[in-house]
Amino acid sequence: MSTPIERIRSYHPELRELRRDIHAHPELAFQETRTSGLVAERLAACGVEVHRGLAKTGLVGVVHGRSRASGRAIALRADMDCLPMHETANVPHRSQHEGRMHACGHDGHTTMLLGAARYLAETRKFDGTVYLIFQPAEEGGGGAQVMLKEGLFERFPVNEVYGLHNWPGLPPGKMAVRAGPVMAATDEVSITVRGRGGHGAMPHLAVDPVVVSAHLITALQTIASRSVNPVDAVVVSICSLATSQIGVFNVIPDHVKLVGTVRSFQPQTRDLAERRVNDIATKTAEAFGASAEVSYSRGYPATINSAREARFAADVGKRLFGAENVITEHEPTMGGEDFAYFLQARPGAYVFLGQGGAAGGCLLHNPNYDFNDEVIPLGAGYLAALAEEALPLK
Repeated sequence: MSTPIERIRSYHPELRELRRDIHAHPELAFQETRTSGLVAERLAACGVEVHRGLAKTGLVGVVHGRSRASGRAIALRADMDCLPMHETANVPHRSQHEGRMHACGHDGHTTMLLGAARYLAETRKFDGTVYLIFQPAEEGGGGAQVMLKEGLFERFPVNEVYGLHNWPGLPPGKMAVRAGPVMAATDEVSITVRGRGGHGAMPHLAVDPVVVSAHLITALQTIASRSVNPVDAVVVSICSLATSQIGVFNVIPDHVKLVGTVRSFQPQTRDLAERRVNDIATKTAEAFGASAEVSYSRGYPATINSAREARFAADVGKRLFGAENVITEHEPTMGGEDFAYFLQARPGAYVFLGQGGAAGGCLLHNPNYDFNDEVIPLGAGYLAALAEEALPLK
């Protein structure tokens, strides 16, 4: 029996050129006007009903099956935005805009969903409705949350929602999906340590915020090593430190600003980490005669797959790629993803699709990254198969 992958391969060259065109014209969060317009144009050409305007540049394509007797609907999602990075890859389709590039593969995700859209519109071998969500602003903008707040699932009611992300750590032809947490909650923390500046030769007359910050950074690591259950996971990373005096060798600064992230999977661990960051920062500073101001900003929640939909996504993959190519015990990653908001609103699953290239410098968010065009039919075919098997014709 033929699969969606085989049919989609017939227009793979067209999809490859489309992906490279999107890659060459990357757009940042909520600015994806060209990409959104291109998506709308391609959907309309396939006979797909298009709805624009959600979250500024977001859009939804609607494909009805041969029958709608089931009354059921599913959603398939792709993200469209790029990263504020300079591309260094030497490829003909490299970014035409300095400081912007598709370093995470959203150009490929968008193209794969367009490939699935064309297949579903041409065949319509399902009973129900498929909503194709083209979402802006995944990279820190929370586009998924904005779409939901603007009534996405009220206007387009669905029973379940699925998304996929290319994964350089897996070879092409393999995929991974698991029930439960797959990506972490991502929070941002900013700590300002205030002391009393002075001469580097007379530290006893000052309150050195640099020394306080050094102790604070070390103490924050006890959140993972001593505050959280060892079988749970939390990562506290102070990623930047700036003082009020830069480049002066003999001046103790007045204050130091530290910024970083806190990542976790469980809600109770997230709450604990926030409390401990505040306690450790303020009390450590106080012990040295300094003070600390903490700003803790919660970002994306953890991406948590529902059990039934994760099993379903794995079963579809096994039939399409072979059971030996579907990993159901894949380790979660501490990276964040705003698909989490969709999974809070509806049951569903987030899938990793093998793209290869990790060993060759093709890691996500790397300035040399480029999406592997050979996996376009695999991802597009898989998304189409999810729709057909979730909404089977009687």
